[in-house]
Amino acid sequence: MSNEINVGKKNTEGENPGTQARTGVDMKKYEEFLQSHPKGHFMQSPQWAEVKSMWKNEIVTVEDENGNIKGAMSLLIRKIPVLPYTMMYSPRGPVCDPHDGDTLRKLLEKCKALAKKYRSYVLKMDPDIEIEDTQFEEIVRKLGFRVSRGLKNYEGIQPRFVFRLDLRGKTEEQIMADFHHKVRYNIRLAARKGVEVRVGTREDMAVFHRMIVETGIRDNFVVRSREYYEKVYDCFAPDHARVYIASYEGKPIAGTVAIRYGNKCWYLYGASINEHRNLMPNYLLQWNMIKWALESGCDIYDFRGVPGDLDENNPMYGLYRFKVGFRGKFTEFVGMLDYVFNPFVYFIAEKAITAFRELRRKIYKRK
Repeated sequence: MSNEINVGKKNTEGENPGTQARTGVDMKKYEEFLQSHPKGHFMQSPQWAEVKSMWKNEIVTVEDENGNIKGAMSLLIRKIPVLPYTMMYSPRGPVCDPHDGDTLRKLLEKCKALAKKYRSYVLKMDPDIEIEDTQFEEIVRKLGFRVSRGLKNYEGIQPRFVFRLDLRGKTEEQIMADFHHKVRYNIRLAARKGVEVRVGTREDMAVFHRMIVETGIRDNFVVRSREYYEKVYDCFAPDHARVYIASYEGKPIAGTVAIRYGNKCWYLYGASINEHRNLMPNYLLQWNMIKWALESGCDIYDFRGVPGDLDENNPMYGLYRFKVGFRGKFTEFVGMLDYVFNPFVYFIAEKAITAFRELRRKIYKRK
C-alpha cells in the first residue's frame, strides 16, 4: 500500500486529507477504545491515517446503550485509476468482539452508506483474527463477505502470516531462556563484539533510510522515500514509535523501527548495511525492541510478516529462519475479506490487480 503516488484528488484547501472526514467522531474516545481493546491495532489509529494521508479517512463506530464504543473501523478510501470509483480499505479492522454479529452488521451498514457517498466498489479488510476462529469466518460470510486466503507469501496488502511472541507474565530472563540457543548466542555475540544499540532521534530516520536503501538493493524489495519513514516517525513518536540504531566503532550498521500501540508492539521495518553483518546486529536490535515491549507492559510482540510457504528453496525462507528462533507463535490470519458493492467494477479491478502482481513477479525473477 504505497503512498508515493497520489491517485486521488489533490487537496486544494491545504488540509491533510487524512483528517478531513472525521466529522462527528470523538477522537479521544475513539483512541481510548482502540488502545484498550484486545483487537486494537496501530493501523486502525488516527496516526496511521495521517501516515496514509493520500487516502481519505473515515471512522465508523457502534456504541452500546451507555454510549460506550463497542465496535469501530478506520477506513482508508482512495480513487482507483481510470474508473470513477474508489476502494475502501480497513487495515486490520474491524476492532470489536469478533463474535458479536450484531456489531459487525451495524459497522457494515455504516460502511455501505459511505460507499454510496464515495462511489466505492469494494470494502476490503484483513482483520487481526486467526484462521482457527471459524466462528468469525462464518459470521462474515453470512454478512456477504468473500474470504480469500491468497497465496503463501505477500500477495495481500498486509502479511497473512506473522510470528507473535506472548509476553504476558514473563520476565526478560524467561523470554531469553525460551529463545533458540543460536539466537541467545547471536544476541550475546553482538554485544561482546562491541555492537551498541541506541534509541534514535528523528534525524536518525535519514540514517535508517540510507541503510534500508542498501538492504532493498541487496534483498530485492521496494523501498519507500525517506520522507515516508520520517512521516511514520512524526505521526507516532515519541509515545508510540522508536527508531533503533545499531553501531559498530561509531558507524551505524543496522536499524529498526518499532511501533507500540495498546497492548502490542510491532517490528515494523528493518535495515542493515552489507558490512559487519557477521556481528549479528539484527539479533541485538530485536532484543532491545522486545525489552521495550516488556517494559511497556505489552501482551504481544509482533515480528510481522513471514512467508507461509516454508519450503527451504523459497527466496523468503531466510526471513522465516531468522524470526522462528525467537520462539514466537507462527500465526496465520483469516485472510482478506471483500464486501463487493459493484460486482462489475470489482471484476475489472481484481483482474487488473492480478495482472499487475504477475508482471511484478516476473520482473523480480529476471533480476
